[in-house]
Amino acid sequence: MTAIDDSPISLGRTLWRQTWPMAIGVLALLGFQLVDSAFIARLGTAPLAAQSFTFPLSFLIIGVQVGMGIAIAALISRALGAEEASRARRLGSLVLLVGMAVMACLALMLWVLQAPIFSRLGADVATRELIRGYWAPQLLAAWLGALLYFGYSLFRAHGDTWLPGKMMVMTSLVNLVLDPLLIFGFGPWSGLGLPGAAWATAVAFTVGLAVLGQRLRQCDWLARHGLGDELRRSAPGFAGIAGPAMVSQLMPPLAAMLAISVVASLGESAVAAWGLASRLETLSLMVVLAMTMSLPPWLGRCYGAGDWAQIHRLMRLALRVVVAWQLALGLLMALASPWAAQLLAGSPEVHDDLARLIRFLLPSYAALGVCMLVVSAGNALGWPMRAMLMSGARLFAFYLPCLWLGSRLGGLTGLAAGAALGNLMAGVAAWLVLRRILASPRRRPASSAGEW
Repeated sequence: MTAIDDSPISLGRTLWRQTWPMAIGVLALLGFQLVDSAFIARLGTAPLAAQSFTFPLSFLIIGVQVGMGIAIAALISRALGAEEASRARRLGSLVLLVGMAVMACLALMLWVLQAPIFSRLGADVATRELIRGYWAPQLLAAWLGALLYFGYSLFRAHGDTWLPGKMMVMTSLVNLVLDPLLIFGFGPWSGLGLPGAAWATAVAFTVGLAVLGQRLRQCDWLARHGLGDELRRSAPGFAGIAGPAMVSQLMPPLAAMLAISVVASLGESAVAAWGLASRLETLSLMVVLAMTMSLPPWLGRCYGAGDWAQIHRLMRLALRVVVAWQLALGLLMALASPWAAQLLAGSPEVHDDLARLIRFLLPSYAALGVCMLVVSAGNALGWPMRAMLMSGARLFAFYLPCLWLGSRLGGLTGLAAGAALGNLMAGVAAWLVLRRILASPRRRPASSAGEW
């Protein structure tokens, strides 16, 4: 990443150039997931509810891969900022090798333990039978997607957000083409039903890995020698970042499991609507998610160079953009909730429940975006413990208690209002913590795991 002018206009342009490719990629990736659920909704409420029960475990897999990706991107960007290119190459090789093994073990464990897990989440026998045929190809797709994510992390750490953005769009288009063919079939073939959605994603990610592998061979970002010594040298710093970051990323899946168990008590249509709302949530947060990918490597380089003034300017600018964008989008979606729900839902019952969720939840994502950005920056800037505690407070001190209390007082409407209130409280708390951090003396921590 080249040096840039410190003026707000120049910072804004650079932030835009770094973020918009990832925003387009995230939009494509999350868009195909939402369309995926919309296709499944046409199969009926039961298949959609079955897929919705798998979301917390899918988020668990994503949490592990993102936690590892955050740590390695932070270490690589810091090494590049300190002009340690050879070390950055060794770290790049390590993330691919170690990540591949860790994610394979996690996928295997989730396959073996699927029956007790889904039973505890509230899925009945018929729903678990639907899940069983879907879960194996979905775990394969998740493992392939994790490998793609680690490859994207290498490019982002080197300041290249353009290629990951293009790759997300490409894999999304492949998946979009394959989805209806594999779910519903074509010609005399009747299709695979619910498992077809997972197989479409697995094929799309395989195509993406083939292209990404070819591009990585053209870059001098990997090393074959000195990996053992580098692993021993970097393990403490990696653990200092990855441990809290992974815990932070694993807390949302745990919260999602607890949330869906609350939603399950409200009926099958509520579970189906909640699953669609979860897909819509990630899609509506595309700008925030893009910034959590593009901004930390930039912050990490500033961290490695000791440029704290630039860090402060970047954070203030990013937060203004997130609040303005999410608030405008949330209000627009709340007004359009009847039409959006009708487009996505497959039955009138699910349609009505989804419309209620959209009206309450979407505007609250402005506050949620603030919290997400502060947590992401914390992992890049040497205060991972604060980021972890902030993430935990968002979910278990604000979001879940408000969601549970709202469901008991007002059913699905109360649940949606409670979740929105929890997001608002978490955003305000994160903003207050960040203000205190930015007002503190600018000092570099003694180690990568220290606090700023």
